[in-house]
Amino acid sequence: MLLDKLKEVVIEAGKILCMFYKKRLKVSYKGPRDLVTEADVTVENFIKDRLFQLYPDIEFLGEETGGVKKTERCFILDPLDGTTNFAHHFPFFCISLAYVEDSETVLGIVYDPLRKEFFHAQKDKGAFLNDKKISVSNTTELKRGLVATGFPYADNTVSKSLSYFNQILPFCQGIRRAGAAAMDLVYTACGRFDGFFELNLKPWDVAAGILIVREAGGTVTDLNGNNSTPFDGNILATNGLIHYEMLKLVEMADKNFSDFDMFYRRAVFGKD
Repeated sequence: MLLDKLKEVVIEAGKILCMFYKKRLKVSYKGPRDLVTEADVTVENFIKDRLFQLYPDIEFLGEETGGVKKTERCFILDPLDGTTNFAHHFPFFCISLAYVEDSETVLGIVYDPLRKEFFHAQKDKGAFLNDKKISVSNTTELKRGLVATGFPYADNTVSKSLSYFNQILPFCQGIRRAGAAAMDLVYTACGRFDGFFELNLKPWDVAAGILIVREAGGTVTDLNGNNSTPFDGNILATNGLIHYEMLKLVEMADKNFSDFDMFYRRAVFGKD
């Protein structure tokens, strides 16, 4: 059974991550602030090799080693979502693995090896945490809701992210920015968060989490309200009950963005 085999691989990979977490890491940079550690590469190679042994006919897309962009069938892997957290010993990171057919996730796994929390979902079969069924929260008003977000490393989209943050914050109980999108999604799926939004996400960040939220009864769209796939980039995931309210705030932020962006550029760069 596919789930059982993937679960075994991911849990074994989680042990490798925990070994790296206990020691000083070798860190390099993919961008000015976007780092990668030896743990990312080691775990991706481990999982990639095991998947090839088990399923040699299924393509692969990983954050560190690349692979196909879109295909009929592929595995999509983030070996360490929350790399910056991991490098600073901030205990919020995970492994995210999805099996995708025709751009749609049919099996998703997100594993937090520190807490030994194994989230998974299969299409039309529900979502689970350590084999116990989970569901999204029943919060009906955003003002009672706890929301999560993240900020991209690309400087040209920071102001856009901040404009959404600025618009939504006064209307909810709080916004958390913990630094691992896959974890934010599964926390939404099990009701710890009521919603999550972020820009410029990659398929490996969200492929597993999107399915887990939906199978837990939640709603996942892009920021225009269209059905979201792992390849869209911008995402809004909620319990469904506050989704429309959040979309309206995003729409308001978009209408006011030019003024906000001008303010941001003056404050940060000293120019328009």
